[in-house]
Amino acid sequence: MRNRWLAPAGLAAAALVVAACGSSSTSGGNGSGSGSSPAAAASTTTLEAKKVGGATLLTNSKGFTLYWFVPDTATQSKCNTACAHYWPPVKGPASAMSGVKGTLTVITRSDGSKQAVWNGHPLYRYIGDTAPGEAKGNGLNLSGGVWHETVVSGNAAPAPSPSSTSGGGYGY
Repeated sequence: MRNRWLAPAGLAAAALVVAACGSSSTSGGNGSGSGSSPAAAASTTTLEAKKVGGATLLTNSKGFTLYWFVPDTATQSKCNTACAHYWPPVKGPASAMSGVKGTLTVITRSDGSKQAVWNGHPLYRYIGDTAPGEAKGNGLNLSGGVWHETVVSGNAAPAPSPSSTSGGGYGY
């Protein structure tokens, strides 16, 4: 009797593992997230729109501001190695919560990892932002280009003055 009970339980556990693995794939899309299973949602980065200063910015699910880098293209990130340490790429694929309108795609980075792209801009976080709602990376000219907060609506904050972009210990 005991063996019969364990066998179905083992099969059920194996079925759950297979189901979770099998449903983790996503297709490119509009970021609406409709029709995705909980397992698929767990494998994607969630993008949200949050009010920061006078603008509504694109953030991750924890409320951290997301940035784009001027030298990037819609198909290639120019922020690699040391740059990616200070500006971690947002893992792709991504799904968007309500209020985030635009096109979500994914690129393959030089290291083979996937990165989320919103409206043609590969997305990043900034390690200098230590709390949700901060946008300390906006307007910084580092790693060979200027960084901008990703504005969903409203006006972006003005870039800091040149004297304020040279400090902070991130001038690599």
